[in-house]
Amino acid sequence: MNRIAWIIFALGTVGILALLIILSGNSRVDVSTIDSNVIQVANSENGNIADHVFGNSDSKVIFINYGDFQCPACGQASPRIKAVVEEYKDQIQFVFRNFPITTSHPNAKAAAGVAEAAGLQGKYWEMYYKIYESQSAWSNLSGTSSERTDFFVGYANELGLDITKFKADLASSAVSEKINYDYSLGKKDGVNSTPTFFLDGEQLELAVWSDTTKLKEAINVELKKADIELPK
Repeated sequence: MNRIAWIIFALGTVGILALLIILSGNSRVDVSTIDSNVIQVANSENGNIADHVFGNSDSKVIFINYGDFQCPACGQASPRIKAVVEEYKDQIQFVFRNFPITTSHPNAKAAAGVAEAAGLQGKYWEMYYKIYESQSAWSNLSGTSSERTDFFVGYANELGLDITKFKADLASSAVSEKINYDYSLGKKDGVNSTPTFFLDGEQLELAVWSDTTKLKEAINVELKKADIELPK
């Protein structure tokens, strides 16, 4: 390779690397000063979309799940986690944060956007569970045509959403910012796989969150620390 060819190659490589850095920066948010263990309120960094909280919003016990809607392990865990948070809904706050791993789950971010768009019409948890419960139905849909969008619009119709608003929100910068913000909080906390769970700031081991009895025992410990009565 002659000198001119080397220069062209080097410039091309630098250009590609610069583009990758720019693209990476667009999907990450500086959350270095943010306390990820508390409920996130709506702000300019998260598209003015606060954490979605299920349960007792006044509780000091916070159970956080970083998840990927297309992740098979997340889908398998969802019914069991749902049962636990339903049982403890008067004692804890359950928060789901988006952590789409798009390198292996190409529809994960789109599904996260669907849930967030539904949330802007007060139907976050209804869409959240609908997406997880039907994971196999949409995981392989094409995102290069209208196939995937049409499928999720069907869900929006079932939930009685304003479809014009739903589609606009789905494509909005606010929803994208919310997903990126959640993802950045996860990276800050060392999340590298899904699902990952934190209970009052401490990451739970697989052996704990994957076992209903052990998970409830861990929650009970935190409730006792906070002087909160256990569910009857």
